[in-house]
Amino acid sequence: MILGYINNDAVLTRRDAEILTNVHVSFGKLTMEGDLLTDHLTLWEGLEQAKKVNPGLKASLSVIPAEPDAFTHCAASPELREAFARSCARVMKQYHLDGIDLDWEYPCVPSNGMTSSAADRENFTLLCEAIRKEIGDGLLSIAAGADLYYVESVELPRLAEILDYICVMTYDLKCGFHALTGHHSQLYSSTGDIFRNSCDQAMRLFEQYGAPREKLLLGAAFYSRQWENIPDRNHGFLQLAKTGGGYGPTYAQLAESYVDQNGYTYYWDDEAKAPYLFNGSTFISYDDPRSIAEKCKYVKERGLGGIFYWNHSSDPTGTLLGVMGEEFGR
Repeated sequence: MILGYINNDAVLTRRDAEILTNVHVSFGKLTMEGDLLTDHLTLWEGLEQAKKVNPGLKASLSVIPAEPDAFTHCAASPELREAFARSCARVMKQYHLDGIDLDWEYPCVPSNGMTSSAADRENFTLLCEAIRKEIGDGLLSIAAGADLYYVESVELPRLAEILDYICVMTYDLKCGFHALTGHHSQLYSSTGDIFRNSCDQAMRLFEQYGAPREKLLLGAAFYSRQWENIPDRNHGFLQLAKTGGGYGPTYAQLAESYVDQNGYTYYWDDEAKAPYLFNGSTFISYDDPRSIAEKCKYVKERGLGGIFYWNHSSDPTGTLLGVMGEEFGR
């Protein structure tokens, strides 16, 4: 699978449609009443055209909460689980969609500005079961956090039986929670990194906790993370910062104005299989064609379900998706 998240800004070229096997429309919004809000989405005509180019292209609606507590609240109620499931089936029929993707960030985790409960763990499974019963053979997937906290907050073996695939979000591995510069979507960990995580570590962790590797999709980032006011040591890499890593430029912006330009120097970490930029005070982590190719090779070597990315609008040039197409022969 080659899967991209698309929003209202996304432009799917003919070549994009030929490469992609799946898209996730972002985002439908779950209300506290178990309904799905979709009137704000305007990309349907472009998606229809892409499906004409590639009749095999599958499209799912990715769902986030309209209000912070919506997932916890709806998952805890049998009646609201069923209402949500009916809403999923209705929206799939209305927009001629192939499936539903749940982006609950995250069950049992209270640090993301929402109410949570230890009961989320089982309730998430029950929610997925209700949706599966309602949508039948339609696609059902989830976006999953790429670390130990997530696999211990969900019933992964039970979920794996219900779901068609799991998008493991192997990006933001360094983010606003980390006052240490580093890669945010590295394939492997770098020596000396005290916050050790990587795509490889995450995928092996999901397998260890009961997810079949053929149902696991590895995530790639079409955007960057950046840290500012960094000491000019070690090219800014693995340096303490005063704040976490905020969102940085998109890949298209980096390629146009940052890579070996305007004071920024490009570096490649061959241990992590990841690039970064540094200008003496600002450190930027991102994916580029070289790291994307390494991830695709890894997917093939490990027999994973595929690769996905957030998000399509961040590279309108089609450069990174083009690499995926080349690596997978599409």
